[in-house]
Amino acid sequence: MEDTLKVVPTAPAKGIQVTDKAIARIRSAMAKEGISPEQGGLRLGVQGGGCSGLSYNIRFDTQPRERDRVFQFADVRVFVDPKSFIYLHGMILDYQETLMQQGFVFVNPNSTKSCGCGSSFSS
Repeated sequence: MEDTLKVVPTAPAKGIQVTDKAIARIRSAMAKEGISPEQGGLRLGVQGGGCSGLSYNIRFDTQPRERDRVFQFADVRVFVDPKSFIYLHGMILDYQETLMQQGFVFVNPNSTKSCGCGSSFSS
C-alpha cells in the first residue's frame, strides 16, 4: 500500500489537486453514471452541518454553473462554486482503498478540526 499522494502536475498550486487514484475512480464512476466528460464533471462543495460544523459535498454534475471554478485533470473536470472554494483551495482529493473502507479522502490544509468520519470539518 502506498501512503504517498501522487498529484497530477498540471494542478494549480492554490487550486484543487486530485491524485491519479482519484482521477481513475472519478473517470470510471462518470462512465457508469453516463456523465459526459466533455460537458460534465465532479462537483466538490462545502455546506453547513456535520459533526464539526462544515461538511464536504461530492457529486456528479452534467455541466458547470456560471461562477464555478473549473479544474481540468486529463479528461476529468472538477467544479467548485465560489463559496466552497474559500474552504477548499489548496485541498487534495485522494481515493483510498483499505480492508476496512474505500472512498474519497479530503486532505484539506484549511481544516483546523475534523471528525472521525472524515466528511466533516471546521476552519
